[in-house]
Amino acid sequence: MSVAERDGIWIRGGQPVEELADPFAPEFAPAYDQDQPFELEPKPKRRRWPLVLYAIAGVIALLLVWLVITAPLSRAMEPLDNPALLLLSEDGRPIARRGAIKEAPVDVTRLNRLTPAAFVAIEDRRFYRHWGIDPRGIGRAMMANVRGGGVRQGGSTITQQLAKSSFLSSDRTYKRKAQEVIIAFWLEAWLTKEDILSRYLSSVYFGDGVYGLRAASKHYFQREPEDLTLGQSAMLAAVVQAPSRLAPTRNLKLAQKRSRLVLRAMADTGAISRTRAAAQQLPRPVRTVSKVPTGTYFADWVAPSAQRAFESGFGEVRVRTTLDRDLQRLAIRAITQAPVAGGQAALVAMRPDGRVVAMVGGKSYKTSPFNRATQARRQPGSAFKLFVYLAALRAGWTPNSMIEDEPITINGWTPVNNDGVYRGRITLREAFQRSSNAATVRLSETVGRDNVIRAARDLGITTPLPNTPSLALGTAGMSLLELTSAYAAVASGNFPVRARGLPKPQADEGLAAFFRRKGALERRRDWAPMLDLLYAATNSGTGRRAALAVPTFGKTGTTQENRDAVFIGFAGDLVVAVWVGRDDNTSLGKKISGGTVPAQVWRNFMTSALAVDGRHGPLLPAEFRVPERPELPSRRERRESPLPPEWSERTQQVREIAEVLEEWIGEL
Repeated sequence: MSVAERDGIWIRGGQPVEELADPFAPEFAPAYDQDQPFELEPKPKRRRWPLVLYAIAGVIALLLVWLVITAPLSRAMEPLDNPALLLLSEDGRPIARRGAIKEAPVDVTRLNRLTPAAFVAIEDRRFYRHWGIDPRGIGRAMMANVRGGGVRQGGSTITQQLAKSSFLSSDRTYKRKAQEVIIAFWLEAWLTKEDILSRYLSSVYFGDGVYGLRAASKHYFQREPEDLTLGQSAMLAAVVQAPSRLAPTRNLKLAQKRSRLVLRAMADTGAISRTRAAAQQLPRPVRTVSKVPTGTYFADWVAPSAQRAFESGFGEVRVRTTLDRDLQRLAIRAITQAPVAGGQAALVAMRPDGRVVAMVGGKSYKTSPFNRATQARRQPGSAFKLFVYLAALRAGWTPNSMIEDEPITINGWTPVNNDGVYRGRITLREAFQRSSNAATVRLSETVGRDNVIRAARDLGITTPLPNTPSLALGTAGMSLLELTSAYAAVASGNFPVRARGLPKPQADEGLAAFFRRKGALERRRDWAPMLDLLYAATNSGTGRRAALAVPTFGKTGTTQENRDAVFIGFAGDLVVAVWVGRDDNTSLGKKISGGTVPAQVWRNFMTSALAVDGRHGPLLPAEFRVPERPELPSRRERRESPLPPEWSERTQQVREIAEVLEEWIGEL
């Protein structure tokens, strides 16, 4: 074949094949112009709404998977996290009852058929026909909310109520409602209607601190739920809508009115006849008068520890505490009779090992449940000097060491002795028993404030302590209970002592165990000399009004402008602290100090307490010997003027006239 013949097959009508038009191109396609720039046609936009739907479906699927794996289906059948506590005294007698009660779960298949029918009729009459939510109920609630301008109705089914109580909060928001619907679907898929209703009745709140049908039937009618009558079932079903308002023990007429509504709803659903609904008599709750209080100062303090120490269970959890009922009654009497006009008083009594046997946080719990023994942070005043002198003893000082009792100024601040008298060079024993402020601050500066703070920390003081000169005079606020525990450490010779209301101490773990390592006061250097100082302060110093017939140790404390006054001491097997003051932190007046009212209240309590308690305290160190008690002054000698003779020579003539008058009156 020649070249001309071979090339001819690529030519059509005298035009090369590659230049011919595309026979498969659409007729309306525009011809391509080589002189114009080529532009691609824009691609059509993809619709994104399917992606949104896929994302929502994925989230719901993940939520359902999460519920299947983690959701506690049995939560409604379990005890409350904080069950009711029946607190018992040391001898096992009830002293307080706290918390809500939940009994064992119920099984609707074992109940009288009218009992669950009452709840279904008033709460969710389409319960057996819907699949978790009731569109009609939701629509009705939405219309009511729109008209009310906010969330007024929930439109929840029983399944949704179970979802809310077991998994969600009680907030009325649309977000929570959406979560509730999803969980309701899941509950309907995994549980039967009988299971859902059983869980609902076992966990719903019935008012008066009662959860679940079994606890409610016992509380209101003193019978098991399997034995409830029609009227009783209707009344319990009526309570669920607003338990606090409809509880028959609080508002019987309102509860009975709604009970009638329940009976009519039961007639509408065919559970009972209309004749029976109209003729049914409504019950009254069986009232049981409990003499056990729900709250006391001690109960409020010990309840959190009791809840942590015991596992939850159905009904009441009985917890034995360290409280001594006899000593508690004596403490209440002592504080109630405290002569503090318009003021308050508090008392804490514990064993040297920290077991609290009596606690009174104010003159009246009913009037003011604020616990001034544990919650108030007040300045201890001179009672803090315990730590200053303990630091000095650790540094080698002794009760017979000499210290200057003269004015001292530090950074422009000058502490003043309460009696205005400065005695020059005196022993530590005299400085402590007279509660000399000048000598104490001088001693604190000499041994070092850091050592004073370390001594306080060793004895269990955890409150922040300012590193300032006034620290030695007790200007750092702390609780009376904390300060009492520190004095208990001196009474026992071991530190720190932790106040507790349960018989067995809770073991520390981790870092707490490291920082709370036990220690003991060095018997010869620290313990015996400290007892010497405390004995001197109580028997011949500022606290002598608290002295008892048995060896008594303690210290007074009075804050600036007499705002607070305390006396803390120990005798026998009791460590007791008494505080008086005002809640508004105003002055008690110049006549009240730690050595007056608190010391008197302390002695009044201890005189009776030691007679009742009859226990001997910890063995004192052999290095300490009780000094011979000074002879008590005669009655006439005790009637001397409260002003010390050293104050001024101008009072000499007044005192002489007073003595002549006393002798003349005595001869009459």
